[in-house]
Amino acid sequence: MIDKNLIVMLTWHDVTVANAKELFLECRGAAATHWGFKIEGTTPESMAELISLMKQAGKRTYIEVLAIDEPTCLKSAQLCAQCGADHLLGTLYYESVHRVCKEAGIAYSPFVALDPDTRLRAPIGQVVEAVKEAEAKGVDGINLSAFRYLGGDPEELLAAVSGAVEKPFSIAGSVNSFERIDYLKTLPMLGAFTIGGAFFENQFGGSFAEQIDKVCAYLKN
Repeated sequence: MIDKNLIVMLTWHDVTVANAKELFLECRGAAATHWGFKIEGTTPESMAELISLMKQAGKRTYIEVLAIDEPTCLKSAQLCAQCGADHLLGTLYYESVHRVCKEAGIAYSPFVALDPDTRLRAPIGQVVEAVKEAEAKGVDGINLSAFRYLGGDPEELLAAVSGAVEKPFSIAGSVNSFERIDYLKTLPMLGAFTIGGAFFENQFGGSFAEQIDKVCAYLKN
């Protein structure tokens, strides 16, 4: 069983919040060491500044990309490289994106098996095969919007993926309760999960920083 890491996302409704810089500076002393955001709601300048502040605070940095067309994914990877992010979460797999990440020393965890509307509906067996295909191309991990899965039971999907992957994978979105975290703890190969909106909606009770600390402490129990 590998450690589970919380990735704090400064995003709400899939957009980086306007006060992301101020919120990070306010909460940088919280227990989480993994922080990220989305390109939406930012500029290249604000991305670079936020990544720099996070790194100065000793954080590992993530940018999540929901786009799935190659030109947008490639542009997003280039932005990640320019601003010095540590890890790109998302995009569908493209060799061009992977090349940019490798050249910049950025870890790359793409989505798999998404439909054109970016939703995951494929049967579990097809998702598992897509995971294996992506891993065979040398990616650093897989990113799944598992709790938004429309093709069956999300927990069945997660169990199947956890049993099939060779590298730790991550979950993006909809981790909004301690009960859900309890399930995540049972997945041997889950390495990380994001929480953004649930913190802004106060699903874990307390200030933004207090909620982060609660989740980090819960992961250690």
